[in-house]
Amino acid sequence: MLELPVRPQGAELIRTVGLTRHFRLGGFLSRRFLHAVDDIDLSIHEDEIVALVGESGSGKSTIARLIAMVYKPTAGEIYHRGRPLATVRSRREVLEYRGHVPMVFQDPYGSLSPVYRVSHGIMRALKLHRADLSRRGREEEAQRLLEAVGLVPAVDFLGKYPYQLSGGQRQRIGFAQALACRPELILADEPVSMLDVSVRIGVLNLMASLRRRERISFLYITHDIASARYVADRLVVMYAGQVAESGPVEDVLAHPKHPYTQLLLSAVPDPRAPVSLPATGEVQEPPRVIDPGEGCRFRARCPYAIDECSRVTPRLRLLRPAHDAACHVATSDLVAPAPTERTDKDASLR
Repeated sequence: MLELPVRPQGAELIRTVGLTRHFRLGGFLSRRFLHAVDDIDLSIHEDEIVALVGESGSGKSTIARLIAMVYKPTAGEIYHRGRPLATVRSRREVLEYRGHVPMVFQDPYGSLSPVYRVSHGIMRALKLHRADLSRRGREEEAQRLLEAVGLVPAVDFLGKYPYQLSGGQRQRIGFAQALACRPELILADEPVSMLDVSVRIGVLNLMASLRRRERISFLYITHDIASARYVADRLVVMYAGQVAESGPVEDVLAHPKHPYTQLLLSAVPDPRAPVSLPATGEVQEPPRVIDPGEGCRFRARCPYAIDECSRVTPRLRLLRPAHDAACHVATSDLVAPAPTERTDKDASLR
């Protein structure tokens, strides 16, 4: 794991309260809804990397798009430095906010226009968000940004087209475009999932470097719990649109309280790790997210489910300092997670 210095918690950048997003299925009069995100309370502070982890369809990217003001919440509120985003209405205010909180997308092959040179996207972002710069100043800043993301000599990359770059280089261009906005927080939506294994570590190290040098926070969205452990300070585990567990990354992974977190950890390749969950037979039903009703959404896959799990939706409870879990049996003797300490912490990234 990348050793990051321990820092005091900075000011709060983003807070979500009861954040909910439902998508209507069928026609306008349909009463069937897909519950993509339900009742999410999340906070991100200055100089912090928060990892949002979960399998596909758990609502991670929906949360990022809600924070980026791509989607409007069905319910709940998002606050930026204490100001509700519902009050951000004018084009100027929206542009300013999106400059503070830009996104880096999953697909480096689709996020850059193939008909423009690399310089186009960076210069356009500078023109929109850095009106104080002259044309010459924008050219110099574009070179500085490319150097900041490890693309040198910068002048050579500015004249290239995306097809002339590797996947890792394209993703670094995405980070350079985000940096052009002078961000406080970057929403990184699975930025390494489509990259070759040999270059993933470089992009993760880039995020850590930008956090250290530029004082930028990250919401790092991933399905890979090993990479989250490598780079993040806090871990938020999502399942079927809800938060299953959250807390300091090392504490959550060393003492996982929710059965779903244990299941994710059991999938990380490690021949020395003991089996942490008993055999569950044929119980592998996918989560119900269309009009799910009350109850725990993980219950069909959980080996510890009790009657209460089908009747009452579990709420997040504080189980350890700064460590929460939404599970009816998380504090009982039923859930006894195996230790997850590693001698070689970087082995899980292989």
